[in-house]
Amino acid sequence: MNNEALQQWVEQVSVSSFGRPFLHQATFNSRLKATGGRYFTRSHNIEISPHQLAAFGCEETEKIIKHELCHYHLHIMNRGYRHRDADFKNLLAHVGGARYCGTLPERAQRKAMPFRYKLVCGKCGMEYLRKRKLDPAKYACGKCRGKLKLKMLDNKIE
Repeated sequence: MNNEALQQWVEQVSVSSFGRPFLHQATFNSRLKATGGRYFTRSHNIEISPHQLAAFGCEETEKIIKHELCHYHLHIMNRGYRHRDADFKNLLAHVGGARYCGTLPERAQRKAMPFRYKLVCGKCGMEYLRKRKLDPAKYACGKCRGKLKLKMLDNKIE
């Protein structure tokens, strides 16, 4: 799907679900990975993540479009368009938009494994799990003061 098809889709959803036209630009942004879409208050444009479309299909992407259109239409009408506002919550529930988008599979896999690094003591074999990479030369084993070696948990040696 390209930007022109997305523009037509957003315009069609706007008229069918909200009864109002969408008069600005809707585009794909492939840098959006943690979020499904964005609404810009200054330009009134909408960006949608193509990764959400590829991972979850048209039905979930349409819910994301409805979510962004809720921001759009409420902002145009000078009503509460933020997530915390009652106007936004009511309109979102009325049109059947998504409150949250699904986590992309590659991001879910990374979250499922909270520890990415392991420090292993050369003397006693004590293991320390870490989320962030660090320099093992700056640290020693807390049990025997031995030298530590850094390993990645998916069996790659750093």
